[in-house]
Amino acid sequence: MEAVPSSKKFEVIKELLQKKYSLILLCKLAGVSRSGFYKWMNRQTFVSPKQREDEAMKLKIVECYEKLKGIYGYRRVKIWLKRSYAIHMNHKRVQRLMGELGIQAVIRRKRPYYGKKEAYVISENHLNREFNADLPNQKWVTDITYLIFKGQRLYLSAIKDLFNNEIVAYQISPKNDLKLVLDTVKKARRRRETQDVLLESVKYIV
Repeated sequence: MEAVPSSKKFEVIKELLQKKYSLILLCKLAGVSRSGFYKWMNRQTFVSPKQREDEAMKLKIVECYEKLKGIYGYRRVKIWLKRSYAIHMNHKRVQRLMGELGIQAVIRRKRPYYGKKEAYVISENHLNREFNADLPNQKWVTDITYLIFKGQRLYLSAIKDLFNNEIVAYQISPKNDLKLVLDTVKKARRRRETQDVLLESVKYIV
């Protein structure tokens, strides 16, 4: 299987840094060095107008991919760009940019489902946007994002302590489900004292 170029990994890391994930953790997961990432970042300041335009188009392609859960191929993405942003782009260019992003349409197969749906709980917003903590293990937040490696989407669940923004625990899985969240919580509880900890997530409240 063809290896993922380091430049693509650096692009993902740069995006995730904006969500306050640890650079050390991201480089470790991607198998790249921090020095290599910094060198790549320095090179980004010397880009051509065409490269800047491509990067802007990539952001819109990723927006389409995330909004529609990856079901569009490059031809339908081309139509979406035209309808959403009045952007007229050659389908070959869309295909190339999607290839550089490492994304492709997800083939969806409709199958009957006879089991019970996974239970979920919607809780009150106890954190109420008060993102400061006076002590460790007082307020934790958790979220799920994804990384694409070798054409496969992997989900990263992480728990962060708002006292010092330290990543308490993280878990990686090919499935974005409740088990991924619970495994992350279990790992955090093995590492820290969790009595009276407030843990809040935009997806799950535990």
